[in-house]
Amino acid sequence: MKISIIGLGFVGLSFAAVLGSKNFSVLGIDNDPKKIIKIQNNEIPFYEPKLKKFLNSAQKKSLTVSDDLEFAVRSSDLIFITVSTPSLTNGEINLKFIKNVITKIGKTLKKTKNKPLIIVKSTVIPETSETVLLPLLEKFSQKSNGKGFGFLTNPEFLREGRAIDDTLNPHIIVLGGKKNNYMKKLSKFYSILYKKTTPIIITNYSNAELIKYANNSFLATKISFVNQLANICQKIPNSDVDIVATAIGIDPRIGNQFLNAGPGFGGSCLPKDLNALINFSDKIGYKNTFLNAVKTTNVQQAKKILYLLESILGNLKNKKITILGVSFKENSDDIRESVSIKLIRLLLQKNIKISAHDPKALLNIKKIFKDKITYSNTISESLHHSDCAIIMTPWNEYRDLKNSDFKGMRKKNLLDTRRLLSTKKLKLNYIAIGIGS
Repeated sequence: MKISIIGLGFVGLSFAAVLGSKNFSVLGIDNDPKKIIKIQNNEIPFYEPKLKKFLNSAQKKSLTVSDDLEFAVRSSDLIFITVSTPSLTNGEINLKFIKNVITKIGKTLKKTKNKPLIIVKSTVIPETSETVLLPLLEKFSQKSNGKGFGFLTNPEFLREGRAIDDTLNPHIIVLGGKKNNYMKKLSKFYSILYKKTTPIIITNYSNAELIKYANNSFLATKISFVNQLANICQKIPNSDVDIVATAIGIDPRIGNQFLNAGPGFGGSCLPKDLNALINFSDKIGYKNTFLNAVKTTNVQQAKKILYLLESILGNLKNKKITILGVSFKENSDDIRESVSIKLIRLLLQKNIKISAHDPKALLNIKKIFKDKITYSNTISESLHHSDCAIIMTPWNEYRDLKNSDFKGMRKKNLLDTRRLLSTKKLKLNYIAIGIGS
């Protein structure tokens, strides 16, 4: 069985590396020549734990990468589409990249006798596969679904920082489309890959698409909920949001995942998918006040950090603030929708001097702020002459901080949005979101 994966970003490259390491014949396709050269040299274009190891194994066994999409369509049995579907400024999903890929696949299908199964792993709103992508494919190929090719949707549920683990051990496989031989083929592929240990949900296109949005929107809801609890705890002496969250997380109806209070959620999935579902709801005539409240709560968390900073320092003009962590989460260099970026923009409006530190994401954030802020390769350098440090991302490096690490600060103030150091006896003014003073 020959497999092609079109789009070697976070999802596509992780999937290709895992399949290749398991001796599946895999061809990775991308239109970025610099990325292709990097991958061919066994360099990863972004940071993801374990990816380099699996990529190296895959390339030694069966994985090749190319920009030849036509060859992929002519020679593959399964074609997974994993290109980006970003947000437009109004929150609406941008289908430009996936429509472009679908069009190219359709034009090649017209010229080949190969009848591949085309699988959309990219996140798309309900009705997109059936009413937008499939008609495009049939139009340009002049062939019909189920006869000239197969067409299914198969959303992914990967977590950044855990992509390889999640690809190796997914909690669920969702397949959407017609229940025909192509559906049986894909179901059998996953049964072989995961030895029938992973539940497979087979449904129609719209349900499969909505499952992905429902999943991410619910996770966003849990985060906004626990952040609201943290804000309540902040007002109650000796209260601790982590103790409250641990207790309610034991309830099997709730669960303990995504109950970690902090500065708000970011990344490439939760904000984008929440916005897209809100926009989609508006379009079909349903004003989703609940999801809008989840979004508003998340936006306000960054502003809350600014208010706390003002309560610590008073007038912020010309103060130096250290931002510890700019990636949206630990074990990732991804800064998309990072709350740190939102906070830095708010701080720059106050004429504040900013020093940023992050173990992996400094190069990415430099592309945004350039010389507007300073960048430190070490924690001690970033804290030098600082008036307040703010822990934003729960990197392990920050969990290990001790009193001697803060000796170079001008004023010893620490705002810990993740409560990483709440149990340590620190000789400084320590404020943690979610712990009542």
